[in-house]
Amino acid sequence: MNCANVAFSARPLPGRRQAVFHRAFALGLLVVALTGCSSFGREWRATARQPAPVADISGRWEGVWVSEVSGHRGRLRAILTPETNQVWRARFHARYAGLLTFGYTVRLHTTAVADGEVRFEGEADLGKLAGGVYTYAGRANTTNFFATYQSRDDHGRFELRRPGP
Repeated sequence: MNCANVAFSARPLPGRRQAVFHRAFALGLLVVALTGCSSFGREWRATARQPAPVADISGRWEGVWVSEVSGHRGRLRAILTPETNQVWRARFHARYAGLLTFGYTVRLHTTAVADGEVRFEGEADLGKLAGGVYTYAGRANTTNFFATYQSRDDHGRFELRRPGP
């Protein structure tokens, strides 16, 4: 019996084989989840060893995301890195339902405004299963980051601050 027949068979597997399959499936999901966030974790720790920026929006951010459609919310962390004077790479790592994590990168196009604040906008295609194309708009200064997001099926906000030492 090949893997396709096991994974998509309409008839139940016998007891022991079913338990082995469930354990293997759960282990596979765990491996995928852990390896997906391990590079973010390494970058997060490396960025923590650097002095906190006092003149721009680069570095670590943490807070929450909130869906205004479903009311769901979760932990959100981000690492912002300048690519040019007006473009920043924002690498987000979100937690959903207290246990699932999801990471993605958005290029934010910025415009400087008064007192060190920047306004930004960006767009990322998170894939069909995650809701497709998301657009972002917001503002940030050296201590606060606020953004709204919108996709085909959802919209909400990000509220982030600099983490403590």
